[in-house]
Amino acid sequence: MAASYVSLGWYYIRCAASRKVCKWQFLVLQPGCRFYGYSRGFQKKQTEGFKVGNTARSFAFVLGGTLGLYQTIKHYVQQHRAQQQFAKLQDSSTGLSLTLYQYKTCPFCSKVRAFLDFHSLPYEIVEVNPILRKEIKFSSYRKVPILIGENGEKVQINDSSVIISAIKTYLLSRDKNLSKVISYYPEMKSKDKKGKEITEYNNKYWVMLEDQDEWQYYPNKEARKEEMKWRKWVDDWLVHLISPNVYRTPGEALESFDYIVREGKFGVFEGFFAKYVGAAAMFFVSKRLKSRHNLHDDVRQDLYKAVDQWVAAVGKHRPFMGGNMPNLADLAVYGVLRVMEGLEAFNDIMANTKIKPWYQRMEENIRKGQEVER
Repeated sequence: MAASYVSLGWYYIRCAASRKVCKWQFLVLQPGCRFYGYSRGFQKKQTEGFKVGNTARSFAFVLGGTLGLYQTIKHYVQQHRAQQQFAKLQDSSTGLSLTLYQYKTCPFCSKVRAFLDFHSLPYEIVEVNPILRKEIKFSSYRKVPILIGENGEKVQINDSSVIISAIKTYLLSRDKNLSKVISYYPEMKSKDKKGKEITEYNNKYWVMLEDQDEWQYYPNKEARKEEMKWRKWVDDWLVHLISPNVYRTPGEALESFDYIVREGKFGVFEGFFAKYVGAAAMFFVSKRLKSRHNLHDDVRQDLYKAVDQWVAAVGKHRPFMGGNMPNLADLAVYGVLRVMEGLEAFNDIMANTKIKPWYQRMEENIRKGQEVER
């Protein structure tokens, strides 16, 4: 149907250009698909060619052509806007020096790396020893990831979602002031029921844009709400399905800790202790996590359901939730799932859910970003 609309639209434009068949000189498309036609001598001959018997048919042809052209132009404008946005982010990255303190196998750290790699931002990695944590002794915040950013002054950013929101805001901001950007995400400290101090952050899922810039990066308010909703879903739900699944059985727990020790920063004794004692401990911890989050006895079913829920939210008519380019929700989901690569749980979701095509598209985009960075 769309192809026929386009053909009809092109027919009318061609007629206008030749001035042999019809009197339309040019077409103007307006929001809401309103159609306006102009021609020399239009008022004089406005009744010619529009007999009572074929007025409706002529209008239908014109409307069809207009709709087809509108949809085609809209598609290319959105695609061009996505490409411009990506190019602008690339250009805006100059002058920012970044250092990421991480555990390589941590899903929250993986989220941050996916974001930085996609945007071709160069950064240094400091792998933190998960037992002694000497590498982050400078920080009162004792978790990872921690990102240190420098653009004239050194700024520390904590929490994966805050890091992503803050750096995206910095890239899009007209005023390249990282300290000012961080002030948009104030800390809130409180204590849980056990008296343990908890640090949270206001606005952690917001990218702070000036009103005149917002439309360039979010085509409508619904797109922004959708991105925030699914970023929060990743932190509140998806990430909590990782441990119960990768430590589901003693064999999977041992496989997971072999991967953690191999990729992490451990001494010889620490590595041996972590691999065997840690695997046994996490097997039992995963059972408690299953109970805490009300998961099924077969926790794979919860993981499959969550993954298919994400695929359904992206839909069949766009490659990413962000449209032609991944948005922050795409990067968050990809970053969390990526930490399972090479493990039985990852192979199972690729085989038993519909996520593989989306995941492969994400891999390709991350790889392109890394190639630009290099």
